[in-house]
Amino acid sequence: MQRIGVFVCHCGSNIAATVDVKKVVEMVSHEPGVVHAEDYQYMCSEVGQAKIIEAIREKHLTGLVVCSCSPRMHETTFRKTAERAGLNPYMVEIANIREHCSWIHKNMEEATEKAVILARAAIAKVNLDAPLFPGESRVTKRALVIGGGIAGIQTALDIADAGYEVDIVEKTPSIGGRMSQLDKTFPTLDCSACILTPKMVEASANEKIHLYTYSEVEKVSGFVGDFTVDIRKKARSVDMSKCTGCGVCQEKCPSRKTPSEFNRGLNTRSAIYTPFAQAIPNVPVIDREACIKFKTGKCGLCQKVCQAGAIDYEQKDEIVTEKYGAIVVATGFDTIKLDKYDEYAYSQSKDVITSLELERIMNAAGPTKGHLERLSDGKHPKNMVFIQCVGSRCSDKRGKSYCSKICCMYTAKHAMLIRDKYPDVNVTVFYIDVRTPGKNFDEFYRRAVEDYGVNYIKGQVGKVMPQPNGQLLLQGVDLLDNKQILMEADMVVLATAIEPNADVRRIATMLTASIDTNNFLTEAHAKLRPVESPTAGVFLSGVCQGPKDIPETVAQAGAAAVKAIGLLAKDKLMTNPCTAKSDELLCNGCSQCANVCPYGAISYETKLINDHGIREDRRVAVGDRARAIVESRRLAVVNSALCQGCGACTVTCPSGAMDLQGFANRQILAEVDAICR
Repeated sequence: MQRIGVFVCHCGSNIAATVDVKKVVEMVSHEPGVVHAEDYQYMCSEVGQAKIIEAIREKHLTGLVVCSCSPRMHETTFRKTAERAGLNPYMVEIANIREHCSWIHKNMEEATEKAVILARAAIAKVNLDAPLFPGESRVTKRALVIGGGIAGIQTALDIADAGYEVDIVEKTPSIGGRMSQLDKTFPTLDCSACILTPKMVEASANEKIHLYTYSEVEKVSGFVGDFTVDIRKKARSVDMSKCTGCGVCQEKCPSRKTPSEFNRGLNTRSAIYTPFAQAIPNVPVIDREACIKFKTGKCGLCQKVCQAGAIDYEQKDEIVTEKYGAIVVATGFDTIKLDKYDEYAYSQSKDVITSLELERIMNAAGPTKGHLERLSDGKHPKNMVFIQCVGSRCSDKRGKSYCSKICCMYTAKHAMLIRDKYPDVNVTVFYIDVRTPGKNFDEFYRRAVEDYGVNYIKGQVGKVMPQPNGQLLLQGVDLLDNKQILMEADMVVLATAIEPNADVRRIATMLTASIDTNNFLTEAHAKLRPVESPTAGVFLSGVCQGPKDIPETVAQAGAAAVKAIGLLAKDKLMTNPCTAKSDELLCNGCSQCANVCPYGAISYETKLINDHGIREDRRVAVGDRARAIVESRRLAVVNSALCQGCGACTVTCPSGAMDLQGFANRQILAEVDAICR
């Protein structure tokens, strides 16, 4: 029988306001194995921990039960406390009486009764606990960053500055991401390219950083500190070691009908192209679906005019396998499709555009060379209307329920830039409410209204109707004046919702990372671990985790880099001993456990066995002699470094061979018995 100490925390008034702490101590002190029980106001405090250490040493405790808040918060705290006192840290159990009792019950008697039951269950488990010892795993001193936008670039630079090798994998031909498509940034209105380009150059020139552009992560295996990643380098059809970036091939290319992805389809590009002038690397890519040579076997003009001999039509995709200790996901975002929003006539009129398309129109390198003009006829607009929250904060299934966070600010930015450069243009903004929660953000919005004369109308636009004369007729409502509005506009700009990059679900599956209902990657803890994923060794950077602006993105990139550096700085990692274990005598090799394991931790080996789990010799009569036959069996083997202790295999195993150390079936059943007493 264990010698168990029970410690009940008041948590100030968080627990004690609803749970009778003294009664809990009294009731559990009579449970089997309990030799010590006490309460304290703040058990996680230095004084509280000192009380636990003192009790362990004086009462010779072999197990602890701490009735406090969530183990997610303080399990590590109390395990370290036990370890300082010489007790195995895995002989500690947490009964969560704050979230499970105090915070959900208003009746003290009811909450106290439940707290006692939870404490009983924890005591029953500790009575069957056994000391566990973590293993060790090595750490590969190299990091992988998936995504080459501003988040990925900043993360890579910070990791490289700490002295570690880092690879950036970017699926497009150049790093830069969405920020490279912007003209100006809020609230300072400085040039986006002027900020980003030096970062891109720095990343390219850094000897610790290797760029895999026009590449994708194909496969991920392994575990924290020792990931194995297959990277597919797609065939550019251009030899990067020979290309000088002169651009002659792009000038001479006869195929120029492909919509430009960088300019959001507002103009066309050649079949061989670089996304934008400052692209890094400055090496073009041949779009094989648009190239005449690949479609018909004719042309080949780019190869003829290339003096460096860099064009290689025979180039194939290449798989590169690398080892990494840490992985940072920075896959960025895209804007939602507007095919479900016919009321805004986006597909009917060229003069209804998105905010990101306006960014390209306003940019000097854009399709209109920075001139504000209607795409339908090239005329200068006189009346422009911005419609906020298109696809954001939607109560229906068409859009997103969340706020995209950046729309209010970039609309104010666009309105100010237009009014500053074209004072003759009247700008009207339809909004639900204006959200400006950042530093100097509200002042920025007020400038748009007070200094630049932007007309903000609190209301929504119900319909945009293209007219025969080329105008756009808007039907909306002014909620402050409680009246219907019917007005004409030359251009309409839609502030579309943002969503995670389409590849994020595939990547999350490969990394066994969690995503929410909106496909944003989920952090391990919203407050305490905001840049860590629940999967050890995988960190989050930028908008892949949730909507955010550039300063917030860069801040999170730095935080993710620090976490990755902290991991890479270690030579060895301690592995969690609460992992699955297979009973070789019961295992029948059916593979069901391997099929459900989300971490790929279970493999199979053929072993020689007997009744004692080592070897089986069966005697078979052959004539007058008996011959020994050794039987081998296919058995499940758990990689403890990969296993995260989720327990999926234990409930799937039909023979009951799989069990979870620290959460064995008999321990769980003991808890159930204690609850049902």
